[in-house]
Amino acid sequence: MPEPELRYAVILGSVRPERFCDTVASWFTELLNRDERIDVDLLDPATIRLPTDLSGGEDTEDFSRRIGAADAVVIITPEYNHGYSAALKTMIDTVREGWQAKPIGFVSYGGVSGGLRAVEQLRGVFGELHAVPLRDTVSFAHAEDSFAAVGSPLDPHAAERRAEPLLRTLLWWASTLRDARHRVPYPA
Repeated sequence: MPEPELRYAVILGSVRPERFCDTVASWFTELLNRDERIDVDLLDPATIRLPTDLSGGEDTEDFSRRIGAADAVVIITPEYNHGYSAALKTMIDTVREGWQAKPIGFVSYGGVSGGLRAVEQLRGVFGELHAVPLRDTVSFAHAEDSFAAVGSPLDPHAAERRAEPLLRTLLWWASTLRDARHRVPYPA
C-alpha cells in the first residue's frame, strides 16, 4: 500500500453526552479512509483537554501541532441554538497559524436546518483565521432519521453522492495549498 500523501484532521464539534456527532464522524471518516492517499487524524474535544481560557499546556501544544501538520480539516458539527458549540470554539481559538492556508470542509447535522446555520458562522470565523472554508458542505437535516441504529446512513448511496462534491474539492484544495505552502511560506 502506498504511503498516504495527505493528512486530514477531522474535528468533532460536540462534547455532549450521547452525542450524535460520533455517528456522523464515523460515516464520514470511513469515506475518507477509502482513499489510500489520505491519512485521517480524528480530533475529539471530549478527550483533548483544552483550557477555555486559552492558557496553554501539553494538550494545547499537541492539538496545535496536529492542526499544523494537517493538509486539510473537516469539521463535523451539530447546530446548537442556531450556532456551533463552545467546545468547537475553544478548539478553533487555541490555534492561530496552524489554520492558515488550509482548506476547511464541513459536515453538519441538526434539526430542520441540518446544521447549516452553524456552518455559516464557522465560515466567517475561519476566513478571519486565513483558512479557506469550502463551499461544498454535507448536511443532514433531522439526522437521527437519516441514519440506522448501527450508525450507517439509511440510504448509503445517496449520502455518498451528497459527500462526493466535498470530497473532490477537499482533495484538490488540500493538495494545491500544501504544495503552495511548501513553495512559499504563508505571508501572515
